[in-house]
Amino acid sequence: MSRDLGVRVFISAFLIAALTCFVLAFALWHSVSIVQFLCYLAVAVLASACKVTLPGINGTMSVSFLFIFLGIMELTYPETLLLGIAAVLVQSYWRTSKRLRFVHVAFNFSQVTVCASLAYGVFQLLGSHLLRNQHILAVSAAAVIYFLCNTAAMAVVISLTEGKPARQVWKESYLWSFSYYMLGAAIAGLISFLNGQIGWPAALLVLPVIYVIHRSYRLYIGKLEDEKLHAQQMANIHLRTVEALALAIEAKDHTTHDHLQRVRVYAMEVAKELVLSQEETEALRAASVLHDIGKLAIPEHIISKPGRLTPEEFEKMKIHPIIGAEILEQVHFPYPVVPIVRSHHEKWDGSGYPDGLRAEEIPIGARILSAVDYLDALASHRQYRPALPLDKAMAEVVAQSGKSFDPAVVQILQRRYIELEKLAHATDQTSPAKLSVNIKVERGTAPAAGFAKSSELCEVATHYDYLASIAAARQQAQLIYELNHDLGTPLHLDDTLSLFSLRVKRLVPYDTMAVYVHNDGRLVPEYVTGDNFRLFSSLQIPTGEGLSGWVAQNNKPILNGNPSVEPGYLKDPTKYTTLQSALAVPLQGAQGVVAVTALYRSRPDAFTRDELRILRTATSKLGLTIENALKYQRAESSATTDYLTSLPNARSLFLHLDEEISRCKRCDASLAVLLLDLDGFKLVNDRFGHLEGNNLLRMFAVAVKEACRKYDYAARIGGDEFVIVAPGLAPDRISEMTGRLQLMATEVGRAICGEAVLSVSIGTAVYPTDGGDAEELLSAADQSMYAVKNQPTEEQRFGSATTTP
Repeated sequence: MSRDLGVRVFISAFLIAALTCFVLAFALWHSVSIVQFLCYLAVAVLASACKVTLPGINGTMSVSFLFIFLGIMELTYPETLLLGIAAVLVQSYWRTSKRLRFVHVAFNFSQVTVCASLAYGVFQLLGSHLLRNQHILAVSAAAVIYFLCNTAAMAVVISLTEGKPARQVWKESYLWSFSYYMLGAAIAGLISFLNGQIGWPAALLVLPVIYVIHRSYRLYIGKLEDEKLHAQQMANIHLRTVEALALAIEAKDHTTHDHLQRVRVYAMEVAKELVLSQEETEALRAASVLHDIGKLAIPEHIISKPGRLTPEEFEKMKIHPIIGAEILEQVHFPYPVVPIVRSHHEKWDGSGYPDGLRAEEIPIGARILSAVDYLDALASHRQYRPALPLDKAMAEVVAQSGKSFDPAVVQILQRRYIELEKLAHATDQTSPAKLSVNIKVERGTAPAAGFAKSSELCEVATHYDYLASIAAARQQAQLIYELNHDLGTPLHLDDTLSLFSLRVKRLVPYDTMAVYVHNDGRLVPEYVTGDNFRLFSSLQIPTGEGLSGWVAQNNKPILNGNPSVEPGYLKDPTKYTTLQSALAVPLQGAQGVVAVTALYRSRPDAFTRDELRILRTATSKLGLTIENALKYQRAESSATTDYLTSLPNARSLFLHLDEEISRCKRCDASLAVLLLDLDGFKLVNDRFGHLEGNNLLRMFAVAVKEACRKYDYAARIGGDEFVIVAPGLAPDRISEMTGRLQLMATEVGRAICGEAVLSVSIGTAVYPTDGGDAEELLSAADQSMYAVKNQPTEEQRFGSATTTP
């Protein structure tokens, strides 16, 4: 049954019962003293205006019940109901913060009518029959019945509308008022006694009592509000503490925040299923966010390592639950967070750490957290492996039920994991403020202790049988010597890396080798050989990400890492590699890590520590060799390449044109030269600025390359002039190309400036008709271009210097 339907059914039942009581009462209407009734009614209305707002819920309470008790003792049944109804109307509409809906007023009317009817019936039954005119005891019993019926009905309807447990609402908002109801019954009994002695006007003496009870209400409610406010402030302080500590974790490991929030959502839902106490639930809520805070004491290169940890690194990692517990002990949480954090790596069978607890010795919060944490970790991408599909991750958790995890927790996860995943995605997970970890502080010239004079070198310890390996060691030494000698010989970078790959394969066998060069914060594959050539050749690896990115950032090697974590196909299931082991080492240049060498093999754990030592020795000079080769390439490129358009420049054009003319002489072939000059370019600079002019040149350079054939040559010789060298281009194709270039120029101008402000004049020359060397051909093309510029009609602007054969 839905919540709304439950509310409708409950209110409808009360309303039907109230209408029945109302009809029965007024079908037999009679009054002993109408003046007495009106006096009581007036005082009851005044008492209903003295109301207080109940803490934590949308409800109010007044002292009108006193007059209902008085009506039960002194008035008839219909008059008592009228007193209650009048009190409800005043309480509902007098000085309310918001106007109540009709359904609310109808419920208030019905529950007062039903409760007053029950109390009246109990009083008549006990006072007239069972207790033989013992009116004080009878009105006390009626007061108890009225209190239980009235407060229970209100608690149930609030529970249904606001989603709070009815017992909790009744206990927190109404139970405290029981003593006031009993006091009201006593006062009603006293007034009834005085009525018998001095007459009904004695009821007016109750007015001061009403005010005293009202003030007592207000003082008590005020005290409750103060205590509630204090509790909220303490809860907020603890919440801010938790968030600040979680922010500290994120500063150490930026992939942790989303994981922690998802774990919190899962853990809270499992806690509801297991009906944990409020204290245990709050402890789990905090621990789900803070369980990894002990990683603050773990070196960052261990936390973010995209490969398997060494035994020494794992020993360091295992202390983080203890460190986390010690940190959180200083917070003094009001609920047991510390035991959960300390035990969240314990296992059901006792094989966990740090204390070897087993089964129910492990705190229930830690049992929930360990299973949920493991599930989300498997289903999330990590530095050392790609994510598993959620169903496969759940299967892994189920396989560990009764071994690593509590079977009861696993059973809940298995039944609800799809629902919990949707809930985790739907939950608003607002990211906390980011810490300023990437800023540079300009002040401060040196640390107080000064700078170190020499850097520490990380050596890889290798233990092996010297006598059994002496022959291999001598052979390795000879190969490494030859390799270092070859690397000292000036070769082109591709030739150097090709030779290096051949030499290294004799030292360290591999299925694939890749050399990634550091370029503008990314690792770009400079040389790849072996299996999955296309896969690794397409990678662009940000520094710090994946296996090779981690090696480049931390200047540390990786032994037997997972190749599939390299960014570029980490999250792409269509990309697949059979390679399962990686050995990656940084290549050090004069300015830091210049590249990374990665060897891959198809077997898991295929590389040994000895092979790591050999590779590091073999690559000791390779970083400097690559760095020098890259510097030479950049210098050579800057001498022959236009910096703005990345097309060849004038120097490169003359060299290429001379080579092409020599080839044409040998082969008796023709060669077309097209000279392009942009018309309207100065206007673009004047109207739109030089930055837009540069953008236009870059875009037009791209258009020129697109218009060329694969073996044509395009260059920028200065300003807004471009040259195309087109071997064997037929006359009809020359006209077609010039027309296409004219349209492209117009489109480029419109794309940059929003209007057709650009055109192009194109002059052509053909070898050998228009010249026998580079200068003669370019001069003829230049004359042809100026002739085109001076032609009066658009149709005549695609002319040639001569008639070509």
